[in-house]
Amino acid sequence: MATPSPAPTATTAAEATPSAVPASLEGRRVVQRTLMRGELELDVRSLYLWAVTSLGSGDPSSDAAEQQSKNKQATNYQQSDVGLQGYARITDDDTVVVEPGRRVTFGAYFNAFPAAYWRRWSDLTHVRLRVEARGEGTLIVYRSTARGHVLRTESVELAGTGSAQEVVLDLPLAPFIDGGWYWFDLEGGETEIELLAADWSFPAPAATSRLSIGITTFNRPDFCTAQLVALSRSPEVLAIVDEIIVVDQGTQQVADDPGFPAVAAALGDKLRVLRQPNLGGSGGFSRAMFETVAKGSADYLLLLDDDVVCELEGILRAVAFADLAKQTTLVGGHMFSLYDRTVMHAYGESIGKWRWFWGPAAPSIHSHDWARIPLRSTKWLHRRIDVDYNGWWMCLIPTEVIRTIGLSAPMFIKWDDAEFGLRAGRAGFPTVSLPGAAVWHVPWTEKDDTIDWQAYFHQRNRLISALLHSPYEHGGRLVQESAENHVKRLMAMQYSAGEIIMLAIEDVLAGPERMHRDMKERLAEIRAIRQQHADAQPRTDLDVFPVAKLEKPRRKDRGVPNPTDRVGKIKMAATGLVRQVTKPREFGQIHPEAVVPHVDQKWYRLAHFDSAIVSAADGVSAAWHKRDRAEFSRQLRRSTALHARLYKEWPALAARYRDAMPTITSPEAWAETFGIDGGIGGGIGGGTGQAGQD
Repeated sequence: MATPSPAPTATTAAEATPSAVPASLEGRRVVQRTLMRGELELDVRSLYLWAVTSLGSGDPSSDAAEQQSKNKQATNYQQSDVGLQGYARITDDDTVVVEPGRRVTFGAYFNAFPAAYWRRWSDLTHVRLRVEARGEGTLIVYRSTARGHVLRTESVELAGTGSAQEVVLDLPLAPFIDGGWYWFDLEGGETEIELLAADWSFPAPAATSRLSIGITTFNRPDFCTAQLVALSRSPEVLAIVDEIIVVDQGTQQVADDPGFPAVAAALGDKLRVLRQPNLGGSGGFSRAMFETVAKGSADYLLLLDDDVVCELEGILRAVAFADLAKQTTLVGGHMFSLYDRTVMHAYGESIGKWRWFWGPAAPSIHSHDWARIPLRSTKWLHRRIDVDYNGWWMCLIPTEVIRTIGLSAPMFIKWDDAEFGLRAGRAGFPTVSLPGAAVWHVPWTEKDDTIDWQAYFHQRNRLISALLHSPYEHGGRLVQESAENHVKRLMAMQYSAGEIIMLAIEDVLAGPERMHRDMKERLAEIRAIRQQHADAQPRTDLDVFPVAKLEKPRRKDRGVPNPTDRVGKIKMAATGLVRQVTKPREFGQIHPEAVVPHVDQKWYRLAHFDSAIVSAADGVSAAWHKRDRAEFSRQLRRSTALHARLYKEWPALAARYRDAMPTITSPEAWAETFGIDGGIGGGIGGGTGQAGQD
């Protein structure tokens, strides 16, 4: 292991040993390069570097009341909200020039070094920071603690000799057992200073691992092609890529995209496109797992959604982390919003075991804006966040894990990534969501996936994953919460969602044997069921609906309240439930009583309408919800019986699913679903034969 240098060193390029690799990096593995990204928009650049405007108290980019209420902000750093203007510039050669007397920090998401994660998941003891700069100024290195306290670690003066100077610092990982980062600032002196390059490395052999990339796509040929183009333009990533497998399950083929022939030619034999029926995300990603293990020449499989924009350096970081981890580890990337590029929707994911629902791993939060409240001003970001799984928008899976535990569960969509991560963890393979590895993705806040056709898969797969992994005999509070959620759907006049939720429970009760069948056939059946209900018949033009009006005005012109406190919500829920047993007003079946924006369509509010036009989360369409007393009563009786049966049969049902898991996740079972030869010689579960090709 490296030992601390007795003092920071600075040498000129002329004094360095002439070599393609600097002497300070010989015998070392670079795990993180400092990125400049001058081609990006100003707001996105804040994920890489900031201009420091003051080291005084207070953070002008965050609201004081919010700081006090959330108690998550540090108050000792101020950063510019106008990018680098007047402080620094990024050159065409991707170097950073800092103006005299100005300071720039690289303590940002993509350039700060997540020391706590390397401390926890590797046996390495010191990391080497190498900085190459030209000009006069000061290099200041900081580290943080798990409490968010910031400590100055090193300060190195750089003389303006006109030649490139290299600073090498060996920094200990010992203080980071609970959390913390390293980063550096660069400050111009009497003249400007230019950062030429910087990297973080460990004493380790050169990389020899091979990587396959699996992309599942469905009717997004433009997105998928753009992602392939980006990969084709990254020689560093392509150098370790064994194969890029695109599993195309749509009717709009990637191969028909105008840009595909050129990128296919550029990637050559590194690209393979497979066509198969739509088996959802779990079917597409399982096919990539199947083919990667069958070929046998890759150490890792990186799963990527087709509609993401990837910071490709993150792929190299994920592979380096997996290579140097002390045990076989899944390495996941974070998810930023594709629409609001500095907002991170998922920093760490965990499963609440009692409720059995996913959510942010404590103390992280969803939808954190790194531009508004950056690293140094956000205390919880300095804690190491341990996770149960990582979403498959970006997740690196060692092929050893696939060979050991099998492929994805046949869930079509939803919960397949969570279930796989839990199954891997139970087998001794942890998951790490690695800071500095990330993609931009359409956020789930722009979707209605708990009330549209996906409600079936949310319900079924949540129950199945709990049957497989819940530590509680009857699944904790899950069955009770499921019953409550079903009542909420009925009170909101979402009868289509209520119907397919009950179908999901029936399918779970039928046992694991039908899961592969349902991969291929249930989606069409679900859509047919939904079409029987008005709330599942969206229209893109509000004018096709009758004009919203009331037969009689509400008393004193009071509308339906929209309470924000718990007491108000409970009162609305209680009175709304009572309303369900009354006969709907006939006029409300002819004219909607209101047009309700999606942001206001809370179930306890909708329960007070006899009908309403309700818009979808994406803002594209709306549907007419109509209260039906008979439908409410019918579904409520059926739901009560199904949930009672589910609770009673839970222990026996859990045993059935757990016993069946090795079979339903086996390559043989999946190959039958794919319609190909099911054997994998020397592969998962010791199967025989070769994988089929499309």
